[in-house]
Amino acid sequence: MSVAELTPPEHEHSDIVEEAARFYATTPRDYNQPGVVVLRERFGLTALQACEALRMAQLIKARSL
Repeated sequence: MSVAELTPPEHEHSDIVEEAARFYATTPRDYNQPGVVVLRERFGLTALQACEALRMAQLIKARSL
């Protein structure tokens, strides 16, 4: 089995993405700055990870209603 076979599927996310999603879902924010920029600067995420965190944050907020 090669190393490439051991990597997680793309749909799995890391703990930092989950943390960023919880942060974004629960923290009041300044709407003058895009969410992707906020998460990339604060958590050092890639653009793709930041988008995933924003999607997860929307799910967290929707479930809390």
